[in-house]
Amino acid sequence: MNENETQRMVQLLEELREGQKLQLERQKEALDLQREQVALVQKQFERAQRIQDRAENIQEKSAEIVGIARKTLLVILPVVIALIVYVSWRLL
Repeated sequence: MNENETQRMVQLLEELREGQKLQLERQKEALDLQREQVALVQKQFERAQRIQDRAENIQEKSAEIVGIARKTLLVILPVVIALIVYVSWRLL
């Protein structure tokens, strides 16, 4: 090998090294972006989980309210009917 070929070989090796450095930098940027996306997805999942928990609590409270309303209706409805019958009887 002569000196010209050696310099050419060294130059090619340096270009390869620079290309590898550039590729590693791009891979690092891609990994950083993926980490950010994973963190964002995790935040969204946690938020969705909190919303789901709140919705379940609201549904439980609604079920309790409906149960109380039904029980109250069972007590009030006969009283209202009795009062209507009484008022009708008094009017006639």
